[in-house]
Amino acid sequence: MTMDNAYEQKVKDFTFDVPETYNFAKQVDQYAAAHPEQVAIHWENEAGDVQELSYGELKAASNRWANALSASGLTHGDRVIVLLPRSLEAYIVYLGLIKAGTVIMPGSEMLRPKDIEYRANHAEAKGVIAFGAITAEVDQVREQCPTLSTFIIVGSEQAGWTSYESLVAGQADEFEPVFTRSDEMAFLSYTSGTTGGPKGVIHTHSWLYAHQQIAATYWFDVKQGEMAWATAGPGWAKWIWSPFVSILGKGGTAFVYAGRFNPQAYLNLLAKHEISVLCATPTEYRLMAKVDGMDAYRPRALRSACSAGEPLNREVIDAFQKNFGITVRDGYGQTENSLLVGNLVGLDVRPGSMGRPSPGVNVAIIDEDGQVVPTGTVGDIAVAKDAPILFKGYLNDEVRTKRAFRGDWYVTGDQGRMDEEGYIWFEGRADDIIISAGYTIGPFEVEDALVQHPDVAECAAVASPDPDRGHIVKAFVVLKRPELASDEMVRDLQEHVKNLTAPYKYPRAIEFVESLPKTTSGKIRRVELRAAERENAR
Repeated sequence: MTMDNAYEQKVKDFTFDVPETYNFAKQVDQYAAAHPEQVAIHWENEAGDVQELSYGELKAASNRWANALSASGLTHGDRVIVLLPRSLEAYIVYLGLIKAGTVIMPGSEMLRPKDIEYRANHAEAKGVIAFGAITAEVDQVREQCPTLSTFIIVGSEQAGWTSYESLVAGQADEFEPVFTRSDEMAFLSYTSGTTGGPKGVIHTHSWLYAHQQIAATYWFDVKQGEMAWATAGPGWAKWIWSPFVSILGKGGTAFVYAGRFNPQAYLNLLAKHEISVLCATPTEYRLMAKVDGMDAYRPRALRSACSAGEPLNREVIDAFQKNFGITVRDGYGQTENSLLVGNLVGLDVRPGSMGRPSPGVNVAIIDEDGQVVPTGTVGDIAVAKDAPILFKGYLNDEVRTKRAFRGDWYVTGDQGRMDEEGYIWFEGRADDIIISAGYTIGPFEVEDALVQHPDVAECAAVASPDPDRGHIVKAFVVLKRPELASDEMVRDLQEHVKNLTAPYKYPRAIEFVESLPKTTSGKIRRVELRAAERENAR
């Protein structure tokens, strides 16, 4: 059987039956009961410090945390913002919250006060669980967030916060996960929009079940007992995808590296540890592929590698195949769904292609009327609205929820074409969203920060091609006093944005202009600016 025929058989044989009730943490507990000594999480930092947690220890620790939640005032259905770095505690906290039936609101450790305030008030969050380095950001806005009543700090002590360690001390090691329906909200993840504030993406408990059946099985591909390294950090939908659900849900061992990204360090870690599966961003792969003497590194156990976040270029795929005999398999999905399209296990990889639709997921290229376009025609990448991995709408936002659908289809906002063999090829964003090094950035958030600078009259942020990050944020800025344009002003504006919003959103390039292209009604035509950037990059 050829690889493509194997894919066809998987699609043909795929069945999906969501149970009426489901709790992911209970599933992990059942595995832990059968394999208590297996390492669930291996953590280490740049200094070489190591911490490990077995499945038995993970079960007991998350049970103590779930028992402690009632004492902290957080109960079934409450919405809780979680602001934790790569750590053992992130896994414990997430599992315990799921056991207790609370709704997890993942947040990056890079969020700023304004970001936290927006999320807390928009979702009417009741609690915040954070580590010491970000509690000051929360404290700046807690008086503006009337629904927040519970503040828990992990790893240290601070006035105005309850210590996580003190809460779990003395709690029982046993806890029966609460009864959660499959259609109950489990996660509320925020993603950038082209206008307005971030959108609250609703995922139910059934989404965790669906993700395991589809993405974790046919794309991520970790086997029971294997060590897998997915580089995404807590606070991002991709962390839920791979480091959390795909590894623990399949009985794997999660490798967690808490150090800063360095391509040589990453290659050394692959050579040092028995990491069988790697999932990293295209930017990380690109920089590893550029390391001089890459062929001298010898991954100890690597057998499978995948990538998501933005298109992966052929040179990277060729470098890993040549040096390690590993084909990096690209995948495509969003915060609103899971893996829609991928170069799945058992599928011939077409370098540069997203791959083919996931089993059980009806993906098509459609036109403005919601009709499927002919093969080879560029159109909107869309997924049938009954797909099991699709979100259940944007919280408190009927307008943007309705706008995301076209007839029987959810429209991703990306454009592509499908070839005669069913492979989908990415053509570009249909809107103004910027994807840089795997981060999804709304231009409005960047522009809103920039115009708060006293010297900025108006501005526009767009994606600008970049060889390492895929794209970077570039801002076109009109100054109130053009004579202030300088390298010093560029640095000042960049620091200004970093101080107002998450640092990854800051414009890495700034161009001062006299005016911005606009429509007759006065709307900025970002499309012209993007087109000029693409042309300049050629």
